[in-house]
Amino acid sequence: MGILNTLLRAVTWWNGATLNTLWFTARHGKKVGEDEQGNAFYQSHDGKRRWVIYNGEAEASRVSADWHGWLHHTFDDYPGDQPLKRKPWEQPHQENLTGTAQAYAPAGSLRRAQPAQRQDYEAWSPE
Repeated sequence: MGILNTLLRAVTWWNGATLNTLWFTARHGKKVGEDEQGNAFYQSHDGKRRWVIYNGEAEASRVSADWHGWLHHTFDDYPGDQPLKRKPWEQPHQENLTGTAQAYAPAGSLRRAQPAQRQDYEAWSPE
């Protein structure tokens, strides 16, 4: 299975970093931290470039607001040094669930187990 994983890494980008990305990171990158999902964050030795190597599927919504701000140079200090101050109304970070079984389904959606029955609507039928 090890040879297959190496081959998949060489030709795909969505299941983790490619071999070229890993090689570039080893030569030019300095690891600055990890988030709670195991994503690793790097920056170039001169500090101008920043990037993430995902732990598993490459899905941008898996990066929390703290690390997103650092990646885009909004914050100079990475979240490992000083976490963002949280407001009491803020909810914990959650990745995008679109296309999964946990995706939001509004009332009346066919994806809900028990679709809501509307009392204020009567379907039109021709005479």
